[in-house]
Amino acid sequence: MRSPWPIFPVTSVGSWPRPPELIRALNDRSDDFDSIADAATIEAIRHQEEVGVDIIVDGEQRRDNFYSFITERLDGMRLMTMAELLDYVEDKAAFENLLEALDVPAFAIKNPTIVGPLSVRTPLAQGDLAFLRAHTKKPVKVTLPGPYLLCRSTWVKGLSAEAYPDRDALADAIVKILRDEALALAAAGAEIIQFDEPVLTELAFAGKSETRTFMCAALAASAAPDEELAFAVELINRVIEGVKGSILALHVCRGNWSQDEGVLLEGSYDKLIPHLTGMKIDQFVLEYATPRAGSIEALRDLPAHAQLGFGVVNPRTTEIEAPDAIARRVEAVAEILGPERIFLNPDCGFGTFAERPVATAAVAREKLATLVAAARLLRG
Repeated sequence: MRSPWPIFPVTSVGSWPRPPELIRALNDRSDDFDSIADAATIEAIRHQEEVGVDIIVDGEQRRDNFYSFITERLDGMRLMTMAELLDYVEDKAAFENLLEALDVPAFAIKNPTIVGPLSVRTPLAQGDLAFLRAHTKKPVKVTLPGPYLLCRSTWVKGLSAEAYPDRDALADAIVKILRDEALALAAAGAEIIQFDEPVLTELAFAGKSETRTFMCAALAASAAPDEELAFAVELINRVIEGVKGSILALHVCRGNWSQDEGVLLEGSYDKLIPHLTGMKIDQFVLEYATPRAGSIEALRDLPAHAQLGFGVVNPRTTEIEAPDAIARRVEAVAEILGPERIFLNPDCGFGTFAERPVATAAVAREKLATLVAAARLLRG
């Protein structure tokens, strides 16, 4: 069957900078939030279409961040700032050190926290997909938080243990919710369903005793990194079992809250890829725009069937990468994987946190435009 996109398809990872009026409406939950979010989403789609992006995302305009939005759609969760969580975490000293290290105010990062039994109030992303479909004729990607991230970041003993006394009980609930959602998205025709699992790199590169990022602040690892990674593999495979008709992608992040590259994770993917090979995933969206990612030689060990979402522009910088330089990097990867397996995208989203985006809409547009120009060079 012919692909709905050309070779070296260009897409985005997920988030797009939110306009100021949307941030105000998001914080206030004003009566006109839906209309403001609709307009912002249409604008994000317009930017992508005008520069020639092949697979469109909605920019996550209705979301406070890539995983906190689920509190609006699930009962049994409450959105809490990192400052609020300080009263409940067990290791308060380590948590305070974490907050001091982050280049983001503690009130600006909001964490979905389990406070009771989980149940679905409204679908996680099916409405987003329907709106996206109604406003573009191009193929689309829908994003969801990954199961390991949610198991790891939402459970705080003093708030969650009554509903879910241990991690296995929580995992069963999260797997069911995400699997039901993925089945519905695939049935509705989403070309790509992407799960975001930013914590995996921390396990591979930082280890159990190193400083945690905000994504691991609430629930510490209960085992050695290899055991945690094995648990992550089990969870994603349970979520995607029986999901057919969509490309199932997994995005692995190295941190997207700061423009200071020195505070973000560094390490070669050769530590992580042996675990990725156990996942029944179709596409791995990996960050390669900075030297922190290490050598592309690690990609030789990706599963033979797997596609690569090649992160080749940095969403956190204002410098616009040159199309010919991007094309040369892609050609080097194509020699390893073959050109038909490679998608082009930024390292991460352009607006991870609504109140603290890492880019402006103008820069995000230019970054996507240079990816499109690089893809044209490669196709030529």
